[in-house]
Amino acid sequence: MTRNSVSSNNNGLRGSLTVLAFTGAIGLMRLLGPARSSGIGARIVETIGPFLPASRVAMHNITIAFPDMEKNQQKKIIRGAWNNLGRVVGEFSHLRSMTRTSEGPGWEVSGEENIAAAWKDGLPPLFFSAHLGNWEMILPIAGALGLPVGGVYRAASNPIMERLIQRIRGEAGHGTFMFPKGARGARAIIGHLSAGGTMGLLVDQKMNDGIAVPFFGQDAWTAPALAQLATRFQRNIVPIRVVRIGATRFRLECEPALTLPATGERGADQRLIMEAVNAHVEGWIRQEPQQWLWFHRRWPKAVPIPHSA
Repeated sequence: MTRNSVSSNNNGLRGSLTVLAFTGAIGLMRLLGPARSSGIGARIVETIGPFLPASRVAMHNITIAFPDMEKNQQKKIIRGAWNNLGRVVGEFSHLRSMTRTSEGPGWEVSGEENIAAAWKDGLPPLFFSAHLGNWEMILPIAGALGLPVGGVYRAASNPIMERLIQRIRGEAGHGTFMFPKGARGARAIIGHLSAGGTMGLLVDQKMNDGIAVPFFGQDAWTAPALAQLATRFQRNIVPIRVVRIGATRFRLECEPALTLPATGERGADQRLIMEAVNAHVEGWIRQEPQQWLWFHRRWPKAVPIPHSA
């Protein structure tokens, strides 16, 4: 047996064990129910997370965003962000069972009238959000509200796990759509919008071939897709976010549509749109810093950490 074949067999075994562990965890979480799953996920991830390299990334990001903040407060935000991420993981298998309720596990909506007001020429608005609260609830809530919304996903490396993840999302989505990141997904999105559908995009992660747009006072590489789609398809844009207001309770907050620029120059308009979008996301994070996913490198490595006065 060659070294390559041994390595291939080992990779296959690791992949199979990963799938078994993942499916077992999903099954266990479903048996435990949403509240206990959320709590267990929070405790596990909050305990392990501070020792992972991602915590150093988070500390760097927080220091850029809040240069005057004391270290103890920065560490508190990181612990809270790990807690929230653990809850998102624990709640994932229960997306389908989360419904619109007046209390307890489930969700509510504020500003729903802003969605109705943003329809234009019989077409629904585009939506943007961020990795805040439980962002996995965005499409299930949109589907329950009867909106033909699509989202974009990055496929998992293991195809079996990918099918399981998308099956859970599909079961919870009430007719919403998921498009893979890349050229094939982009073509499908164009067709979806051309047929009268809409999109909900998470706009808060670094895109290396994006455009430089200010974020907490520093240029951050930002995906311009939302602005490109809005100007191409002449859609309004509605800011939405899912705020965690309890262990397994969420509120979808829908804000009034952005006032879109009309300079007559498409590139300038698109940049102005993304500046407004980043400013919105920044405001959300300032309000609920422990609910944002700080663990990805949002700014280029060359961005210096501001010094407090």
